[in-house]
This record gives sequence, C-alpha cells and structure tokens, in this order.
Amino acid sequence: MTETKRPFLPFVKPDIDEETIQGVVEVLRSGWITTGPQNQQFEAELSAFVGGRPVRAFNSGTCTMEIGLRIAGVGAGDEVITTPMTWVSTANVILEVGATPVFVDIDPATRNIDLSLLERAITPKTKAIMPVYLAGLPVDMDKLYEIARAHELRVIEDAAQAFGSSWNGKRIGAIGDIVSFSFHANKNVTSIEGGALVLNDEDEAELARKYRLQGITRTGFDGMDCDVLGGKYNLTDVAARVGLGSLRKTEAITEQRRQLARLYFDAFEGGAAVKLGVGLPVENFTDHNWHMFQIALPLDKLRLTRAEFMAQLKERQVGSGIHYPALHLFTLYRARGFKEGMFPHAERYGASNVTLPLFPGMSAEDVTHVVKSIDEICEQFGHNG
Repeated sequence: MTETKRPFLPFVKPDIDEETIQGVVEVLRSGWITTGPQNQQFEAELSAFVGGRPVRAFNSGTCTMEIGLRIAGVGAGDEVITTPMTWVSTANVILEVGATPVFVDIDPATRNIDLSLLERAITPKTKAIMPVYLAGLPVDMDKLYEIARAHELRVIEDAAQAFGSSWNGKRIGAIGDIVSFSFHANKNVTSIEGGALVLNDEDEAELARKYRLQGITRTGFDGMDCDVLGGKYNLTDVAARVGLGSLRKTEAITEQRRQLARLYFDAFEGGAAVKLGVGLPVENFTDHNWHMFQIALPLDKLRLTRAEFMAQLKERQVGSGIHYPALHLFTLYRARGFKEGMFPHAERYGASNVTLPLFPGMSAEDVTHVVKSIDEICEQFGHNG
C-alpha cells in the first residue's frame, strides 16, 4: 500500500471566515470601496480594544511607524534607539524622517532589545526609543517607560507583531506612548495589508489623519486646505472589512495560539533537538500573543547549514521562515559604518533563528509532526564533538 503523503504545512496561513468574505462582497457591492464607513467602524472597534485611546488606521504597519516618528517631532539631527533584531522597516523609517538609528543588542533570552544596555546608548541627540516586540513578546514596559521618563524621551512602540499581547494585565496599545500595529497577511489580526497607530490625544489623532492623506483638511461642501506634508497611506474599506472580521476574533485567536505554543513546548521536552541544544523561546502564556514560535539552531553542533536544515523540513512537508537577519549587516547599514561584532547576540540569533508553523488552523498532530521532523533532523545531522 502506498503511504499517503502529508499535505504541506506552511509556517503561516491567514484565517478569513465566510462571514468576513461575505462582508467584503457587501462592501464591493456598496459602491464605497475606498476609505469610508468600514474604516470608521474599524477605527472605533480598535479604539475600544485599547481602552478608548484614539486610533487611526493606515495601509501598512510601516507608514504608521514613520508617521509616529513625525508626530513625536523626530527629524534631522535626532537619534532613535532601536534593536537590530527586527524587520528592516523599523530602522528604514528612522532614516526616512532624516534621523539616525542607534542600535542596542538584544537580550539572548527574550530576543528583544536589552533594556539593561539602553541608557548607555542615550546621547544629547536621542529623541526617542523604538522598541520591538519580537514574535509578540513585549519588553518590560515598566522599565522601558521608567528610562524614557528619566531622559524625557518619546517612545514609538513597534508593536507590529504584538496585537493581543499584554503587560501586567493591560493590553499593548492601552498603555504607553505612541503604539504602531501591523495587520499584514501573516499577523494574528489581518486586514491583508494595513496597520494602525494608537495616539495619546485627539490633537495627535488629527495630525495622523492629515499625514495619512496628503495633509488635507476639508470643511463644508467645498472648503479644502493643506497645512502639513502628508502622503497617501489611507486604508480601503475592503481591507477594513477584512480587519473587522479578524479583530472580532482576537481573543479566540490569541488563545488558540497560546495552546499551540504549549503543545510545542510539551512536544520538544526531552527530545533530540533540545538535547542537542536547539534554543526555545521564553515560556510566557500570559503576556505573549504567540505571533510566532521561533527556535535557534545550534549550528556548531549540526553538519548542515540553516538553509539545508530548512530544506530538510520542507522534504518532511514542513514550512519555515526566518525572522530576521540582524539588520545592521545589510548593505544599506554597512554603508553607514555598522559591521560584524557590534551586536553579537543579535548576530548570533539572526544567523540561527527558524520560525516554525503556528496558526489557528493547525492541529495537535501538526505540532507533533513538526517537532518529530526537527528531532529526526537533529538525530541525523547532529554531533556533540
């Protein structure tokens, strides 16, 4: 009898239910498909989710960070402290507003910016801190804001992956300064492409609205003015309707992801991968939304490269990803003077991380298969010498 081949398991798969699909159909038939009533409803429900703070929706979680920096008054001559272990957009938007990114190495356990190193990076030019919550795990918010207050710095939180995460029982976005979320297709809550900015007051929200669409303000039937240099960053109603459907399932999605993460830890326990030294993330089922489950390969104990390891996973019908290389080693940042050895923890993790499948449609059997595949690869290609 021929063995049935398992279907390929991607590392992420968006979950858009039939009700949302039908809602999109209704939007398409309504005749109002760009920014309109669905966008307004999406912003209202996002605001309710973060405790009533003003929220503005955008067409990406990249422009939200750039606009957050602009609202915070960051510009030419300023420095912004961030982490090299993030998607490159985090640093790119700092350059985009004319400021200089200053990197601080990561904590090897949490894989987030090491707050114990933060203050030594502060100079008279420092205007803001941009922490990143890798895989959805927040930094120590109490310590972060204690440092920010002590040095009178703004904080623009890159919470792209942290929607649904919390700190001491308070949702990310419900606390803090300016908070940026992403609703990209691979995020826990998605509008296909999109993002949102959580602001401190209505003045900041109004400025964000202007930046979102060419700096324009309309009054009455024919009044129009432009008083800031804005861009074209508005979210369509089609995307907003997808976001609404996803947003309304946030609690269920977060709990499903936490359950899958628990299954991963249980499956790895005592296995060949852990014995060889595969690094697992911090176990946190209270604050973490488990946007991703990432392992760190002990490359010095494997007779294959990371790419070859991922190819072995693919042969076993398991998808995987990389999140992320250490961004200061990209050509754009090397040209600005960054080089190997400057942030060793980020460089080590950037060269060894692998993102495993984790999305609500997965089963316990899927998790078992992923970990069994990793154990098999470690047994076949591992060495302790």
